[in-house]
Amino acid sequence: MTSRHPDLEVEQAYFDLAHACLDTARERATMATSVFRTGRGGTTQARFEREAMLEAALARLTRLDIGDRSLVFGRIDPADTGERFYIGRVGLWDADHEPIVVDWRAPVAEPFYRATGREPLGLERRRHFASRGSTLLGIEDEFFGDKAAIGLDIADRDFDSSADGAAAGGDGSLGGRPVSGALIASLEAARTGRLQDVVATIQGEQDRVIRSELPGVLVVQGGPGTGKTVVALHRAAYLLYTHRFPLESQGVLVVGPNRLFLAYIEQVLPSLGEAGVEQAVLADLLSPAVRVAGLDDEAVARIKGDRCMAGVLRRAVRDRRRPLRQDLVVGYELQRLSLTVEESAHIVDDVSRRARKHNAGRRLVEEAFFAALAASGRRAADPAEVRESLSDVIEVREALEWMWPVLTPAHLVNDLYGSRALLRSAGAGRLDDDEVELLYRPRPGHASEVTWSFQDVPVLDEARALLGYRPGHRDEDAVLTYGHIVVDEAQDLSPMELRMIARRSLNGSMTVVGDIAQATGSWAHEDWESVLEGLPDRRPPRRVELTLGYRIPAPAMELANRVLPYAAPGAMPPETVRTIGDEPRVVPCGRAAARSGSDGSAAPLAETLAEVIAEERAEIGEGNVAVIVPDSLHERLRTELQERSVVFVGPGRAGLEQPVTLVPVRLVKGLEVDAAVVVEPARIVAEECQGVRSLYVALTRATKRVTVVHAEPLPDVLTEPSAAA
Repeated sequence: MTSRHPDLEVEQAYFDLAHACLDTARERATMATSVFRTGRGGTTQARFEREAMLEAALARLTRLDIGDRSLVFGRIDPADTGERFYIGRVGLWDADHEPIVVDWRAPVAEPFYRATGREPLGLERRRHFASRGSTLLGIEDEFFGDKAAIGLDIADRDFDSSADGAAAGGDGSLGGRPVSGALIASLEAARTGRLQDVVATIQGEQDRVIRSELPGVLVVQGGPGTGKTVVALHRAAYLLYTHRFPLESQGVLVVGPNRLFLAYIEQVLPSLGEAGVEQAVLADLLSPAVRVAGLDDEAVARIKGDRCMAGVLRRAVRDRRRPLRQDLVVGYELQRLSLTVEESAHIVDDVSRRARKHNAGRRLVEEAFFAALAASGRRAADPAEVRESLSDVIEVREALEWMWPVLTPAHLVNDLYGSRALLRSAGAGRLDDDEVELLYRPRPGHASEVTWSFQDVPVLDEARALLGYRPGHRDEDAVLTYGHIVVDEAQDLSPMELRMIARRSLNGSMTVVGDIAQATGSWAHEDWESVLEGLPDRRPPRRVELTLGYRIPAPAMELANRVLPYAAPGAMPPETVRTIGDEPRVVPCGRAAARSGSDGSAAPLAETLAEVIAEERAEIGEGNVAVIVPDSLHERLRTELQERSVVFVGPGRAGLEQPVTLVPVRLVKGLEVDAAVVVEPARIVAEECQGVRSLYVALTRATKRVTVVHAEPLPDVLTEPSAAA
């Protein structure tokens, strides 16, 4: 029978006080927004100040909107001071300006996340709260120093642990700190299809990353389940709190690998009160007029991602600066004005030396162009009058467009891809004939009609950097920069993509997270040195590794660890916190299914898969199931499962929020589900450009159950137990 914690009623009264302060703070913020909205008139300075105060009040109101999330989740009692600090989601004060709740990001809250039995950081006690809304459900205490017992009473469960021991249930301690009941409860909770904040259960090594200093590039290496993504997002929230000025005006950008991933993480920062952070894939950073869809073949992707493309584009821009092919002669009043080929060559060469950006050079070309025309007549003419008179003459416009055209990135790259001659010229010394053929494609009528691949995105951005903004389009063509950039799954970014991200860094401040063992793209990196080569180097980079795996139970991790030595030789798997879990299942489909690939039928495999999906749904209850398939089977299995009335969704914006999602293996990186069904691992290994690493990714997505379904023979990396040695 669970005993009632003696402080439950007292702490419930404090919860009531905290929620009353929250209501009061919301009322004040709402009133302030009403006052600032209704204010009119005054000086320009007064209007500016009113707008700034309105913006601040709206931001405060957003931070106070915590929904049904826990307001207070912990308390720390420093030794020998008699003080107590309640740690929560937002900072609150009473009418006398005494702190009621300390924001989790405040310096005083640091011991709540960092203290251990060996290093108590001045604490006598750390207390965890379990609550639902304003109702306190339970209390869990950790004592430090001479005291050695922890009283636990969380949600009608008994726990037995000590400051140097382990929590009940078979899960281990974390560097001298026990696994708290709150952490275990959060890990075992059903997934919602969206990443949740972990503000109440941040662990010590995670907190050190979150609170790391702002300047420079911080690289966070973390294996599956170590929480690197959620840590990076909490770090963004922490930096905005600690460095509100200047980051709020400079902006914070989070870059994800695909839109399914963005949908998965999009609630974390708003739940922490930071709704103003921009979250994007690289394609979102281009002009909205550029349509992006689809992926290139691996060979083409390798070329477009190579750093040499920057040189190709520089030469392509220079190739568009050309002297006239013949002298230009035009009539002006009663005389004829002319510009020789030699004069046009001199103008192009001179402006090429002076202009930093191509499009900005057009103005200089026009000035020299009309000055040369004005000086060529029998009597000198005013260049401004010549320009006004002749600027719309078709021969003049054609000559200027030939000598120095104003270009958009899409125009430049579309012309380049559509001409073997331009590709050969721009790629001289950089592209061989085979690479020219791979890049070449018939040119559509206009660049606006092109649908670009995701590998074209950094190429177009490099072109924009070289061209600069067009006259009259400064705001539209400008490249936005940010005070801090968070980059997830950075181990897959090509050199050109890294250049694109670095271009958006205002001061070189970045948080870069990933796992080399999960590098699966066309430009999968073997180490972080090659990633850092493409990022700002204003300060020496800092590196940290997350070593504790929270998400994946030990039995599932043991299966994945068979693959790890093949995916990343020498890599150390994370230490698994959850030592108890369901054993992975391997379900063969039989010989009939093995023959299905030859005639294109996936029926036998789908039959078995439908049964496995039903079994997994029954096992996990309210959780979600991801059916992870090779790209080559995705469409066929989708049709076959629909014919068997299996209810599922695809990997769209609502993907992973539904009970069952059918998702290609290339899209699952960074996601987590309750149960993962990995289909035909041999095909994943054979078809993906980094097949073994893709399989490792697929096997490490589940928090509870992993099932492998196969008709074809399993790959050697799964059948050789010695591989894990």
